[in-house]
Amino acid sequence: MELLSWRTACLLVLCTVALLQPAAAIRFVIDREECFSHNVEYEGDTVHVSFVVIKAETPWHYSEDGVDLVVKDPNGAQVHDSRDKTSDKFEFIVQKRGVHRFCFTNKSPYHETVDFDVHVGHFSYFDQHAKDEHFAPLFEQIAKLDEALYNIQFEQHWLEAQTDRQAILNENMSRRAVHKALLESAALIAASVIQVYLLRRLFERKLGTSRV
Repeated sequence: MELLSWRTACLLVLCTVALLQPAAAIRFVIDREECFSHNVEYEGDTVHVSFVVIKAETPWHYSEDGVDLVVKDPNGAQVHDSRDKTSDKFEFIVQKRGVHRFCFTNKSPYHETVDFDVHVGHFSYFDQHAKDEHFAPLFEQIAKLDEALYNIQFEQHWLEAQTDRQAILNENMSRRAVHKALLESAALIAASVIQVYLLRRLFERKLGTSRV
């Protein structure tokens, strides 16, 4: 019994370490096309994917241009297709194990910053010990807990990227509003100066006429 408890404790520690592994995500600048590869070792795994266009380097620092994302399996067959989107989140079941390619295409003339997150849901350690009747229920509960924790982490990263995008949009829109207000003020001042000049000219001409 003591041996069983010790073994259970060791397994719990290993599983806890697995649960604490951070999700992989990158943020990159795309000009025309960027491709990434991810190796999926097991068929039937669930791949979670999300991306958000954080910002576009336009002259006015504001753009709604999206990107295309095409996902292909090791055989080159298309798995998923997103077109002209500033953000997207999806998942798919792996039908063919091996290297999957994720290719982004930017059709706008500006560089865009993209936040990209991908995760494969699989724990081989659970599979290796699934035949042990003493630990099968434990592994099942840990797997469910891990899935719930990762979903929270995945959603949190997605929301953080969306928040970053919105903050940049708000800042750029505020900057545009300030520039617009300055231009309108300058135009108003110029119009006032012209009006004063014309009135003075008109007054001087009338004054000259009355003297004659």
